[in-house]
Amino acid sequence: MTAAEGGPPVSIEERERSADNRLLRGVRRRLLLVSGGATLVVLLLLGVALYTAVAQSLAASGEDQVRERANTIKAFLGNNDPSTPPYLDLTFGGGGVLGYVVYADPDGTGPDRVQGPRSIPGLPNQKSIQAARANGTDDRLFVVETSPQDLPVRIHTVAQTGLPGDPVIQVVQDRSAEQETLDVLLAVLVIGGLVAVVAGTAVGAIYARRAMAPIRTSLIGQRDALRRQREFAADASHELRTPLTIVRASVEHLQLHPERPVSEVGTALDDIDAEVTHLTSMVEDLLLLARSDSGALDLNLQPVELGDAAADAASSMAAPAAERDVHLQVDPEPVMILADPVRVRQLITILLDNAVRHSPPGGNVIVSVRRDPRGAVLEVSDQGPGIAAADLAHVFDRFWRAPGAPGGGTGLGLAIAATIVTRLGGRIGVANGPTGGAIFTVILTPLRPAPRTT
Repeated sequence: MTAAEGGPPVSIEERERSADNRLLRGVRRRLLLVSGGATLVVLLLLGVALYTAVAQSLAASGEDQVRERANTIKAFLGNNDPSTPPYLDLTFGGGGVLGYVVYADPDGTGPDRVQGPRSIPGLPNQKSIQAARANGTDDRLFVVETSPQDLPVRIHTVAQTGLPGDPVIQVVQDRSAEQETLDVLLAVLVIGGLVAVVAGTAVGAIYARRAMAPIRTSLIGQRDALRRQREFAADASHELRTPLTIVRASVEHLQLHPERPVSEVGTALDDIDAEVTHLTSMVEDLLLLARSDSGALDLNLQPVELGDAAADAASSMAAPAAERDVHLQVDPEPVMILADPVRVRQLITILLDNAVRHSPPGGNVIVSVRRDPRGAVLEVSDQGPGIAAADLAHVFDRFWRAPGAPGGGTGLGLAIAATIVTRLGGRIGVANGPTGGAIFTVILTPLRPAPRTT
C-alpha cells in the first residue's frame, strides 16, 4: 500500500488497474484519431476530386459557349461592312452571354469605338482587350460590380487582325448559376463531410470500445494471474518455511552431538522424517496445481463408475477414519461419467480426508452418489462445526485454512479438488447442512447410455 498526496493509501492492484485504464484509454483515443483521420482524409480527397471535376466540367461548358459566340461574331464581321450599322442583335443573346466588338481609333488618339451594350459598368474589359491585342487572345474570370450584388463573369477576348479595322471581339458570360452550383456543391461536401466524420467517429468509438473489451479482459486476466502468482509464491514460501525450519533445527541438533548413537537422537530423525514427508506432499500438490495452471495437466479420459470410485476411496480412508473414531457411510448409485479415474479417486479422497479431519469423534461422514436433472452428483457431508459464512468464499483458495482448523493439512487439498472438477468440466460447491456440518457437492456430466438395438 502507498499513500497518494493528501489521499488514502492506494494498493498495488489499484495502481495497476489505473495504469491499465490509462493504457486502454490511450489506445482507444489513438484508434479514434486514426479512424477519424483516415475518414477525414478520404472524404477530403473525394471532395476535392468531385469539386474539381464539377468545376472543370462547368468551366469547359462555359468556355465552349463563349468561343462559339466569338466565332459567330467573327463570321458576321467577315461578311459585313464594319461601317454599316449594327448587327448588335447578334452580339448578345440568350444564356447570359454578351458580345462586344471594339475598334481602335485609326489615329491612335481617340477612344476605342465599341459596338455592344454599354449599360453594364466595367464592360467591355479594357485589360483583357489590351492583352488580346498583344497576344492574340485572352481568357479570364472577372467580377462586375453591379447592384444589388456583384456579378461573376467569364471573359473571352480575341483580336481579329485579318478583318477590316482590326476589331477585337469580347464575349462575356454570366457565371452566377455556375458559381451558385459550385457553392451549393461545396456546402454539401463540407456539411456532409462533417456529418460523415462525426458519424464515423461515433461508430469508431463503439467498435473501438468493443474491440478493446477483449483486450481489457485479457489485461485483467493477466493482472489477476500475476496477482495469483505473487500470492501463490508468498503463500508457498510461508508454508515451506515452517517444515524447513524444523528440519534445519533437527539437523543442527544432530550436528551438535555427532558422537551420540542414532537410538539417542530418534526424536530429531522422526521430526526430519515427518517434515520431509510433509514437504514432499506439499511439493507434489504444488506441482499438480502448477501443471493445471499451465494447461499441462493431462487427463486420461475413460468411462468411470462414480459410485464404485466413491466406494474405493472410502475403503482407502477407512483406517484414518477409524483412528479418529469417525464412521464412513457410502450411499452410491450407479452413474457413469467420462473422466480420469485417478483424478476422480483423488478428488473423492481429498473431500473425505477433509470431512474426517473436521468430524468429531463418533461422528459420521456420508458419501452419496446419485443422478438427477443437474447431472452426476457426488456429495460428501460431515458432522463437524460447519463453515463460517464469511469463510465460505475462501474454502477453495490455495493455502487457505479456516481459523481453528485441525493441524496436519497444507491448505491445498480443496484447491486441488476444485482444479480437478474444473478440468473435468464440472462444478463444485460447499454449504452448511441444516443440522450442522459442511456439505461438499460436486456435479459432473453423466455419460449417456448407448441406445438399445433391436
